[in-house]
This record gives sequence, C-alpha cells and structure tokens, in this order.
Amino acid sequence: MLERYRTVYSSEIGSEHFGKEVTVAGWIQNIRKKGKISFIVLRDREGEVQVTCLKNEMGDENYEKLTTLARESVVSIKGIVQQSNVAHAGFEILPKEFEILNESATPLPLGVVDKVGVDLDTRLNNRFMDLRKPEVEAIFAIRSILLQGIRDYLVKNGYIEINTPKIVSAGAEGGATLFGINYFGKGAYLAQSPQLFKQSMMSTGFDRVFEIAPAYRAEASDTVRHLSEFISLDIEIAFIKSSLDVMNELEKLIAHSMDYVKRNGEKYLKVLNVSINVPRVPFRKISHAECVRILKEKGKELPGGDIDTEGEKLLGEIVRKEYGDEFFFITDFPTELKRGTFYAMRKDENPELTGYFDLEYKGQELVSGGQREHRLEKLIAQMKENNLNLESFDFYLKAFQYGMPPHGGFGLGVERFVQKLLDLPNIRETVLFPRDRLRLVP
Repeated sequence: MLERYRTVYSSEIGSEHFGKEVTVAGWIQNIRKKGKISFIVLRDREGEVQVTCLKNEMGDENYEKLTTLARESVVSIKGIVQQSNVAHAGFEILPKEFEILNESATPLPLGVVDKVGVDLDTRLNNRFMDLRKPEVEAIFAIRSILLQGIRDYLVKNGYIEINTPKIVSAGAEGGATLFGINYFGKGAYLAQSPQLFKQSMMSTGFDRVFEIAPAYRAEASDTVRHLSEFISLDIEIAFIKSSLDVMNELEKLIAHSMDYVKRNGEKYLKVLNVSINVPRVPFRKISHAECVRILKEKGKELPGGDIDTEGEKLLGEIVRKEYGDEFFFITDFPTELKRGTFYAMRKDENPELTGYFDLEYKGQELVSGGQREHRLEKLIAQMKENNLNLESFDFYLKAFQYGMPPHGGFGLGVERFVQKLLDLPNIRETVLFPRDRLRLVP
C-alpha cells in the first residue's frame, strides 16, 4: 500500500528528479508491449509521462497485473525517474510499487486520444469521458483563467461582489422568456438577469458592484450561440455622466481579462492552437443609424429596422477589414427597438434615442448595456408604456424614491465570450453540462 498516491504531476518532473523516487497518479492512456518490456502512457491533469515496465525487474505477477489493465484505469505508481533518449519527455519512470485505484470497464463509451470523429451529442452524453481530452480540458482551463482575469480587474478597481436571488416574482425583461416554477404554491420564475437588484444596489452607496452567476432564458432557440442556462457577468456603476463612462470601463475590463489569459494561459492556448489578440483601447464606436446605413449600402435588408445575426456578422467583417478591429460598439439605439426595455435612459436632447449600446466581438453581440433611467417619474412613465404592473415592481421602485444616483451597467455572457475568444463552433463546448431546449441531462 502506497503512503501517498501522488508526489508530483507529470509536468513537474525534470532533470533534478533523475535517479530519484517519485509517485505519479492518473489514467492509463495507452499500453504498448514489446517482448518483456511494456510502455505505459500515464495521463494526469498536467500532461503525460512514460512508465517503462521491465518484466525481469517487476516479476511475472506484478508485470501482468499492471500491463494488462484496460485503458482509462486509474493507478498510482511509485518509481525511479530515469533519463531517456527515446521517451518523448526525455525521461521515463521505472516502477517499484503500484496500486490499482480503479479498473475501467470496456469498451470505452468514448475514446480519449483516438483519432475518430464523434458528434457533439455523443460527447455531451459522455461528458465525464470527453473532459479527459486535453483539448477539452484546455477550454475549461481558459474559461477559469478568464474569470480570474475578470475578477482581478474588478477587485483592483473597487468593485464589490454581490449575489442576488435566482428565484424571482417578476422578470426584468418581460415574460416571454421566463421559466415559471411553483414556489410553495405561488407563481415564481427563474431570474433572466439580476437587472432590478443590481440597479437597486446603486441607491445603497456601494457605487460599483458585480455578480458572476447563472441566468435563465426560456428561448426556443436551437442555435450555436444560445443556451437556456448560462453564466452572466453583470456590472453596475453609480455616478456616471453618460453611457460613455460604462463603455470606457467595459473596454478596459475586456482588454485586461484578455491580456490576463494571454499571460497565464499559454500552455492551454498552445493545446488549442489559439492566439489571443489583446485589443487596443478605446474601442471604435459606431451609431446604430450609421450601422444601418453601412449595411444597406452593402445590400443588406433590415426588416423591422434592427440589426439581425447576419447583419452583425457582416458589420464585423467590414470593421475588421477597414480598421483591423475585432471589437466595436454599436451606440445610440432607437427607443422604438426597446433596447433595455423600460429602464433605458432616453437622450434628453432626442428621446427617440437611448443611451444603450452593444459591444460586438468577431461579428457577434457580446455585451449589452447603457445608462439607466434614475428619475422616478420618467421611469414610471416608461414602465406604463410597456404595460407593466407597477405593484409587481414595488421593491424596485422604492429604491428610486429615496435618492438614486445616475447609474449604468452591462451584462456579458461568459460562455459567449469564451466561444468567440477560442473560435469554437458551438457555445455548448464552453459548458460542462449545457442546458438548451432539448437537453436536460446529464
């Protein structure tokens, strides 16, 4: 029985370990036999290591026991590190002791290193196995590093992290995309966003808040960019002069977090064959009207006046070709498009426009945000225009009755950011266990 299952990860072994004893643990990725010698590729979180089994050294029983294990069995092996001109890493481990921690069943539901194409549904149905693939693990390592970079910026810039309810009595953005639930006999919903709560926080004196938490949208969409459950980064800032203050903060956050990934995720980016282009600040700003004009010049029809998915993609290509930018803001959305619904501040000099914006990244909307209406009488008037029941928003409106400063903020879908950052074909690649219109398990 081994005293410890692991003393080092595979990536930590170097020339300083030559001739010394180490203990490694992981999954048997492959076994190759050559006479009385067998070569085991052992995989752990950090990489792979070759274990060279010599029958004459181990004895018949131990040799057979270890070298006949099924692929993906879990073992711990103690042995001597030896320099090798043959092993890929430049060294190998000669086993002295081992412990079989769990034998794998056969056949495998999914190969880990097999060069066989498998569709996404099969992968998601066997996600525990799919996540063993180095290229899949790398996606989630980058996602983790990205979130670290986001938090790093926010904490350094005076933001307070909050947690708001995910079971709510009313939705911030209308009832069509709400998931209804039974809450002890009362009707309730899963939160679409923390919009109402984070705005309420602006009346407390916290000034700058953020939340990274699940959000839910009951949209019957079967696209490569939509999820029913996703992680939303929500930010709200008090005492802003205009939506420009929000955009300035957002672009600095984006640039910082991408630089953080580039500096701290090099190993995983290499696995994915992805390079990070840290954007220049400030980002280009193009009004909604100008975007519409550009698209119409290119022959793009825009029924309803809003920019659809195809239009976003075309705009992204135009901006990239003309200016070399992957990021740009679409600003000054028409009020009639109901961007930000009832809480969007309309421009005093032109009420037909709002202080709302989208941040586009590689031809797709990544962030929506803007300045909120903080004046109670105007807010109530806009709610009535949207035929909302004011009683359902009593807690929200109270925060505006007793001193609410000018404020604004934005929401960013973390999965969409990861998808575009790594150029992944499907947003489901960025979620451990995705939820969409058709998938509820695993």
